[in-house]
Amino acid sequence: MSQHERTVIDITPSASRLSGSLRDIGYDFPAALADIVDNSISASASRIDVEIKFDGADSYVLVADDGSGMSEPELNEALRFGSRRRYRGGDLGRYGLGLKTASLSQCRRVTVASRRAPLQRRITTRCLDLDRILRTDRWQITEPLDGWAAGRSAEWLDAGPGTVVIWERLDRILPEQRPEGGWARRRLEGLARRSAEYLGMVFHRFIEGADAAGEPVVITVNGEKVRSWNPFAPEEAETRELPLQMFEVETGALTGSVALRRWLLPPRDRFSSVEEWERLSGPNKWNRQQGLYIYRADRLIQGGGWCGIRAIDEHTKLARASLDFQTDLDDLFHINVAKMRVILPAQVRSPLEAPVHELCHRADGVYRRESPRNRRDEAGASSNGRDAGAGTDAGTLGSDIVAAALDAGELDGFRRVMERLRQIAPQSADLLGW
Repeated sequence: MSQHERTVIDITPSASRLSGSLRDIGYDFPAALADIVDNSISASASRIDVEIKFDGADSYVLVADDGSGMSEPELNEALRFGSRRRYRGGDLGRYGLGLKTASLSQCRRVTVASRRAPLQRRITTRCLDLDRILRTDRWQITEPLDGWAAGRSAEWLDAGPGTVVIWERLDRILPEQRPEGGWARRRLEGLARRSAEYLGMVFHRFIEGADAAGEPVVITVNGEKVRSWNPFAPEEAETRELPLQMFEVETGALTGSVALRRWLLPPRDRFSSVEEWERLSGPNKWNRQQGLYIYRADRLIQGGGWCGIRAIDEHTKLARASLDFQTDLDDLFHINVAKMRVILPAQVRSPLEAPVHELCHRADGVYRRESPRNRRDEAGASSNGRDAGAGTDAGTLGSDIVAAALDAGELDGFRRVMERLRQIAPQSADLLGW
């Protein structure tokens, strides 16, 4: 106690009030599910099975993994709001809130069972029940002696170590009135489809075995294997990758690095199939899926858009880039609890501008060259005995000149020339798309 203090008063927050407010921290259903999967991946799971089952008021969500599991003290700590556990470098956890806040954002009761010992069938089961917290106004978990959730968890963990998380009383998902109705069934079925797509996108590096561990992770939803959705279409023969860019950044006394990789995806008629073109358009379709994909420890946090560096444009929809950082830079990027958003810091945004503009100018050139009108012009020019390049329009030429200036390291000089051109011949500047 300091010399300026007479006494210290403990003001432990009200469990019932705070637990209720923590339900609205910002998760939607797929993001909440992804937070549970984070824990499975951090536990070195090679297989993660998700069940989203409709059964009226008894509907449930189950996530089971074959990871390292938790001991009894570890499981107790995992269910503490603001867990005291120490996170290792590369762990996908951050605040010690995810398991609890993600679960209770969707349900009123979460049961977690875990087995740590490979040879001994010792299973620890704990339950966090929001109704109990509201009734007692105390931060308490219980050990269920029996019941459906405990029995189902024991079945999953019979073969070896792992962890099972079960959500029940899905009050944020199903309507209070008639939870057994057709609308409720369709909603849960729709959430299952959306969640499979979301998990395939967020964890695509882990599914592909392209993460730091290098071992593929199998994720299933209702028995069907989740397919990786890699936004950069690496399997397409005509996808082009630009040179890697590395930036050093500082946060406090720590120096870290950020990696930028850039891709030009092929236009529609250069894709291997129309089906792949449609699949790679992503959940928000081509225009809104262009931009930066930001990864923290190989896990996608935010995808699409240019983070204010430039605007989304039809002509640059084939441009996508990845920005990678590790967990030691979390404070710099202001990761939120739901791990759905980052804030691009100024010391990262500034060096990104030139390589992002280069990528977009190249994408603009590809788009213009491959547009149906340009292909018709080139075909007509060739049939008339002229050079096919004569069909190139002024906008495409402008994009090619910008790309050449970037390659030559003369973008600043090119800008000065174009600014002067706009003063003396604005119509020519407009034709070049400047």
